[in-house]
Amino acid sequence: MNPSYLIDIIILLSAAVLAVPIFQTIRLGAVPGFLVAGLIVGPSGFGLISNINQIGYLAEIGVVLLLFVIGIELKPARLWLMRRSVFGLGSLQLLITGAALCGISYLFFDIPLRAAILVGPALALSSTAFVLQLLTEQKSLSSTYGRTSFAVLLMQDLAVVPLLALLPLLASQDQGIGINIGLALIESLAVLSLVILIGRYFLHPILHRVALAKNPEVFTASALLIVLGAAVILEHIGLSMAMGAFLAGLLISDSSYKHQVMAEIQPFRGLLLGIFFMSMGMTFNLSLLLENPGYCLAMVGLLIAVKTAILFPLTYLFKLSSKKSLAIALTLAQSGEFALVLFSLANKSKLLSDALFQQLLLIVLLSMLITPLLAHLAQRLIKAKDTPEVQEPEQAPESNTPIVLAGFGRVGHRIGEILSISGYTYVALDSDAGIVKRERANGFPVFYGDVRNPEVLKSVGAEHAQVILVTVNDPEATEKLVASLCTAYPNMKIFVRGHSLTQCRELRSLGADGAVSEYVEISIKLARLALNNVGVSEQEQESVLGGFRERYYAEIDNGLSVEKMKIQD
Repeated sequence: MNPSYLIDIIILLSAAVLAVPIFQTIRLGAVPGFLVAGLIVGPSGFGLISNINQIGYLAEIGVVLLLFVIGIELKPARLWLMRRSVFGLGSLQLLITGAALCGISYLFFDIPLRAAILVGPALALSSTAFVLQLLTEQKSLSSTYGRTSFAVLLMQDLAVVPLLALLPLLASQDQGIGINIGLALIESLAVLSLVILIGRYFLHPILHRVALAKNPEVFTASALLIVLGAAVILEHIGLSMAMGAFLAGLLISDSSYKHQVMAEIQPFRGLLLGIFFMSMGMTFNLSLLLENPGYCLAMVGLLIAVKTAILFPLTYLFKLSSKKSLAIALTLAQSGEFALVLFSLANKSKLLSDALFQQLLLIVLLSMLITPLLAHLAQRLIKAKDTPEVQEPEQAPESNTPIVLAGFGRVGHRIGEILSISGYTYVALDSDAGIVKRERANGFPVFYGDVRNPEVLKSVGAEHAQVILVTVNDPEATEKLVASLCTAYPNMKIFVRGHSLTQCRELRSLGADGAVSEYVEISIKLARLALNNVGVSEQEQESVLGGFRERYYAEIDNGLSVEKMKIQD
């Protein structure tokens, strides 16, 4: 590797390590932190990095991985449950706001029509990552206000597909605008249908074969190959790499391997996406803001005013209170990371001039920096409401999997059957691809994944679960898993399958709320059969065997207490 290139990466990482935690501490979020970090080290800052184009090539992979994650998280079931808000309110917001901003750009700011057609819808998109982070911090994601905001964001994420398809057609001067828009929609539907067919009959079987090999490194390579391969193929047929990655994610979204794939991709996605935002910050021309700050702030104010003025009455028409409608409009009034992605691609394809790109970049960045203040005002409006409102029936609960089952072998399978009979929903994970394929064919909600990987557990929603049951038939792996679970989820109820008395005691000391010895339960069952066969009454059996069980598990607890006393001494 070129030493200067390595030094540039070290500078970028150092700037991110310094800037991002500061921005998160003051609740401005990670994305503005990355943008400002890039600004500081770029030409408008200290000028520590000059080869912005080379950094940009690496940053493009971050965009690809972002779109892949968005695609894999767009679950059809979730969209159907929230269809009224997603396809009703979300579609109206996007169409009306996009058309209004397109008209304003073309009529009042002399932006060429082809560019304005992209600029309007792009600015109509809000920051999914930023808004979801703020809603989570406010603990409002499960409220009507939070869920409606999330529904609009979902529709905006879906809109990225036709916008990505539209971009190269707008950049082409061969055909009329109306024809380009029609072709974009046709191409989106045709490519989506083709990729779904390919994924159903080729992608899932390939992942199954790779998983059977039980080689984590090969599975990681396969996940990256799927993303980058789809991105390159779509680019070669005239669409964008980002759209290819989105479709690849959409294919895997209904696969039993999606959680493990997500866990493998997330580290690369987070780092490279951060580099993308820093590359945007490096291209930012600070002199534009310093030369005319009043004009820049007025443009940001106009963007926020237009988006708020449109979304507020639309939300009110969907039978939300005026305070909640205004809160949602304020929360979604900024522009977001997808606008940065679209504008960057448009600038490279010469659809946007460098000067216009810099102005749009400035507007997006400033609108994101103002968002925490707008979110604070929205939160005050929500808290000031006089009477609680009834939740919409179409909205999905925050977590419909109160129980996570780590391991779905013989013990896990039986527990799953019991939970199903009891009417409780759960999600199970297992690292044996054969078990996953067989049990999913039988209708069990089991997914392929290494339960020792925290990212896999996070992907299935472990942080929202009420109970985690660990049934892994590997003592060493069980102890490591319990230790990591108790660290990540200290308030979670964790019950574990153990083997010997010593292991059960060790599992309790690691933080498990309960450990059941497989050996003693087998011993008690066999002893009961023997006693019953020699004529011992059921009452006497219960007295003997029940007493034995109580003494055994009391010994586990007593041993745990002794260990705690030793630690204290």
